[in-house]
Amino acid sequence: MIKFVKIYLFVIGFLLSMSVPAQETECKLENPVTVEWLKGHLKKKSPRLVLSKSAKKSLKKKLKTDPVVQAFYQTLKSDADQILEGPLLQREMVGRRMSAGQTRTRLTTLGMVYYISKEKKYLERINKEVLAVCSFSDWNPSHFLDVAGTAISVALAIDWAGNDLPRATVETAKQALIEKGLLPSFNDDYDWWVESPHNWNQVCQAGMIASAIVVADKNPDLAAKTISRALDNMGLALDAYGPDGVYPEGASYWGFGTLHTVITVSMLQSAFGTDFGICACPGFLQSAGFVPLLTAPSAEFYNFYDCGSNLKKGNRGFGDATVAMFNSSSIPVNLIWFAQHTGNAFYYDESYFTDNSENRRKQYFDGVALVWLSCFAPAKNQQLPTVWKGGGQNPLVIFRSEKDDPNMYYLGAKGGKASNNHGNMDAGSFVFELDGIRWSIDLGNQDYNTLEQAGFDLWNKAQESQRWTLLTKANSGHSTLTVNNQRHKVDGFAPVKSFNDGSNNTQPEATFDLSSVFEGLLQKAERTFIKDSPRSLIVRDDLVLNENSKIITWQMMTTADVEITDGGAILRQDGKELKIENLSQPDIDFSVISLCPAPLKLDRQIENLKRLELRIPAWTAKQNKVQIKVKLTGKI
Repeated sequence: MIKFVKIYLFVIGFLLSMSVPAQETECKLENPVTVEWLKGHLKKKSPRLVLSKSAKKSLKKKLKTDPVVQAFYQTLKSDADQILEGPLLQREMVGRRMSAGQTRTRLTTLGMVYYISKEKKYLERINKEVLAVCSFSDWNPSHFLDVAGTAISVALAIDWAGNDLPRATVETAKQALIEKGLLPSFNDDYDWWVESPHNWNQVCQAGMIASAIVVADKNPDLAAKTISRALDNMGLALDAYGPDGVYPEGASYWGFGTLHTVITVSMLQSAFGTDFGICACPGFLQSAGFVPLLTAPSAEFYNFYDCGSNLKKGNRGFGDATVAMFNSSSIPVNLIWFAQHTGNAFYYDESYFTDNSENRRKQYFDGVALVWLSCFAPAKNQQLPTVWKGGGQNPLVIFRSEKDDPNMYYLGAKGGKASNNHGNMDAGSFVFELDGIRWSIDLGNQDYNTLEQAGFDLWNKAQESQRWTLLTKANSGHSTLTVNNQRHKVDGFAPVKSFNDGSNNTQPEATFDLSSVFEGLLQKAERTFIKDSPRSLIVRDDLVLNENSKIITWQMMTTADVEITDGGAILRQDGKELKIENLSQPDIDFSVISLCPAPLKLDRQIENLKRLELRIPAWTAKQNKVQIKVKLTGKI
């Protein structure tokens, strides 16, 4: 069984990391770290993590003068008091994962509240929680994200508590950081993430850097080796942000991966006075606009890949849509870092930091967020564009209306490829909103544990993998094209071929080249999105067939009620209507495929889900060319 698990994890690691060779990274970080350099440059006294000299000064000042900082601190103190009343942390497993999130939330909250208040009750609880966590048999190195999350929490807690913790506790914690964190990170059975091009690299390197800084006095050789390794390899993951800030794994994983990178930046700056070039990586700072751009007027994310939708019915406009954005795990913490780092007030939402309700969602690193909040000094309020294109590994296009536009228009469309981390066969797919109603939807994520425990081959991305039988993963579950009822090509990449931002009184327009996605089935495939009015969208497909082309299916996923009409359909939802017209083949009718229940027992079950289809036989083509032109128009 152990041998099988090791083979399984190796295969996962290989499949996730194979797409970006180590030597191809464009984000090359500075790396002067040796044992001698470390001894000469590491800050002499704790706190070394996050709490730099300037940050401490700002925190002390704002706690006396800034009502938002004061309110957020009182909220953290209330959270810390609730922790005092509960049981100590335990090593709990859910499937193959250890619950490390609660460790992060508890220790960083307690640590920051004690650092500020110096109240003995919080120190005593930190002591007990740290000893409890360090007594675990291990921190689950087979799923190294758990090790990283636990390690960074322990490191922050003992660093912030300084010399006030019993010496024996500090020694126990440092030994645990070495034996249960750092040493397993150099074990061939667990270290596949070191050269990975995605969030595992970001998260695990953060945990190991925090550990290395804290144990540097005890084991400087191991500390220097760990930090040097991180600086050599973090660029592989940071490359994903270039060139425009699109995070290929979607909004939720931008929250998770980026959170640990900005904490890494803060830790390196506070400990060494430099970030070694992280913030200069192409697209990294620009990525602060990524999640706001993915937040539609309905307050749902454009939830491609493994992203939750964060549905908040009743919220309208971007300002209100931030309710969804700032309630998603870790995103509010990330954005306050970007706000304080850039001075852009657009990324600062006061409501998150003044919310002391019982339903407030506690984030992993709220204690760290308090420090960043206290350092925020607004210098500008730079808004986001209403028409936007992002390139890189997973190209996106966004058309959205202005904040106060009553049409509440939103299009999110994508290219990319299925073999991206957490990827789906969704190149050419789109979500579309009008009047605050999401008419064309993305099915979003599914619970990993349920699938894994059922023995489902979720992480294998081979062309014939079981993964692509799931509706959430296959092209049959997305608003895109399907040819001959076949799957998209896993490694087929769809770039943005052309883009017009709508300036000079032209219509916003974007074209994706889907040709490689349909390799062998079509000679050429291009999909164009046109915002031809404030209340309509044209989706145009220009296809060149080959001898293998049999039938082309135009698809749109929706939960609206559908009435088929001559040459089109009427969609109705929440008292609103959307008209769909087949402008190119008006004699071919749409059909509706009910997907409630979904085809497989393991599929995500979505109420009222259906696929609106337009099926066009290849024999209707003229000179092997087919154009499909569909118009979506909202009723006035």
